[in-house]
Amino acid sequence: MASYVDSLVIGRVIGDVLDMFVPTVNMSVRYGPKDVSNGCEMKPSMGADPPTVNISGHPHNLYTLVMTDPDAPSPSDPTMREWVHW
Repeated sequence: MASYVDSLVIGRVIGDVLDMFVPTVNMSVRYGPKDVSNGCEMKPSMGADPPTVNISGHPHNLYTLVMTDPDAPSPSDPTMREWVHW
């Protein structure tokens, strides 16, 4: 599962927002018909509503999902970082 964190390292999410981690379950995220993944670009209007999220972990375990934008509104001016989207 190391490929899941590669874009987070490149985008400086790991190191700036999160410590390095090893994913232990698979997760899929969809906004309508569009599958999204780390580093995926999408129009702001697509993120207006919460996505459909599927986590493959054990059904009796608890998980926390946080949607964050550490470089909002832009990487050169991250004045709105850690914005709560939904």
